[in-house]
Amino acid sequence: MGTLAPNRSATVLAVADAAAILVFATVGLISHHKGLSFRGYARDALPILAGWFGAAILFRAYRTHRQSRVLATWLVGVTAGVLVRALILGHSLNGKEATFLAVALVFVLLFVYLLRSAAGVLTSPP
Repeated sequence: MGTLAPNRSATVLAVADAAAILVFATVGLISHHKGLSFRGYARDALPILAGWFGAAILFRAYRTHRQSRVLATWLVGVTAGVLVRALILGHSLNGKEATFLAVALVFVLLFVYLLRSAAGVLTSPP
């Protein structure tokens, strides 16, 4: 990430990751005609954000730039967030939730990669 201090670099990555999850939730809300609302973000993004950052603490994802820590955070964090969301909403863990988990895993990883890449470009020295 260029010449950024480790704590600033970690902050940039954490903001990019949170933004990626919010982008995922926004696309979902719009594509399912739910409308953008605080309630929608609380229902769809908040559990995944909590799962992500809980896993990031567990795996120390922002302490080093090791790809394995990011991937562990992604897999465990998104999965935990989707499971918590399903429990809060009273959804059974059936095929529909498995599909949502698969979609969340794919698109959160894609958005994390894209936004981390953009953040790297934006924060790198000229």
